[in-house]
Amino acid sequence: MNVVSAITGLPYVGKTTLFNLLTGGHAKTGSFSGAEAETNVGIAKVPDHRVDELAALFKPKKTTHAEVLYRDLGLAHAKEPGQGISPQKLGDLRTADAIVHVVRAFRDPSVPHVDGSIDPVRDLASVELELLFADHGVVERRLERIEPELRAAKGLERETKEREKAVLAKAAAALASERPLRDVDFDADERKTMRGFRFLTLMPTLAVVNVDEVDVASPDAILAPVRKAASAHRATSVIPVCAKIEAEMAELSDEEAAEFRAELGLVESALERLVRATYELLGLCSFFTTGEDEVRAWTTPCGTPAQQAAGAIHSDLERGFIRAEVIKWDELLKAGSEANAKKLGIMRTEGKTYAVQDGEVFHVLFNV
Repeated sequence: MNVVSAITGLPYVGKTTLFNLLTGGHAKTGSFSGAEAETNVGIAKVPDHRVDELAALFKPKKTTHAEVLYRDLGLAHAKEPGQGISPQKLGDLRTADAIVHVVRAFRDPSVPHVDGSIDPVRDLASVELELLFADHGVVERRLERIEPELRAAKGLERETKEREKAVLAKAAAALASERPLRDVDFDADERKTMRGFRFLTLMPTLAVVNVDEVDVASPDAILAPVRKAASAHRATSVIPVCAKIEAEMAELSDEEAAEFRAELGLVESALERLVRATYELLGLCSFFTTGEDEVRAWTTPCGTPAQQAAGAIHSDLERGFIRAEVIKWDELLKAGSEANAKKLGIMRTEGKTYAVQDGEVFHVLFNV
């Protein structure tokens, strides 16, 4: 699957700087054009040492990392909730699998905060409220339209619309009490009914706290209130980033950046931290295909049945699936080749319903 993340937040919090870091883009920063500004779109290659090590073993013609598509959506500073997101931006947000809220914790007198003070918890709540209003509007409009449809519907169609109305009424009650939909208990059928609406508050949310340089090594005091606020909601995580320092490291060689990062006590780059957190929120795993032509990472929900995972590679593999040969990536490295892995008996054969796990090398046998 192709993962899509939407980066959003108030003006002057570092959204576009983060977007440029993630995608290698050069979108203009340091200015704000309001909610009607163009959405920046870019693709980030997912760093994965497992892909690199497998490529070193197979020496393929092509090495392909997984990708995440990022959309950078600026919001206006609205005096009243529901006025900060343009219809275009709402449409862009609804294409996402996860939402990245950037909130400001850095202090810079030359960049005044739109609300006059630095308060990441307040800012996170402010953006969440905008999304709540947007979802509530969708629910209310649909509930209005469904009434005449119900009067005209009969039989199975009427039953379907009655179920939809009940689910929407449940959602409306939660939103009216300023409760994001990801905090509400919906069963599988209810979630299926809601899928087409692409509700924003139902999406997993990652709060990225843009911290000061002095807080990079020890950000816990800054993060504590944000983490406490986030813990009140499901599918919500918090990570720190210092966009200013990350931008400086982006100008260095890989070796120099690694040394700089080590001095700061950072194990991963901003991209690595953000992608890992996003994958965890979405319950995603990476599996690999290997060979002389290509070593490639594929993204799928953890536990996807083998036949369905094969369809991510090519529809013919899913349609004609017979079985899959599976091995953990590090076991393959130790074996030195697929042939030796088979000889050692560590290459497993799995059927259609096998649940694919993170880090497995996957070879599909099929017949179409």
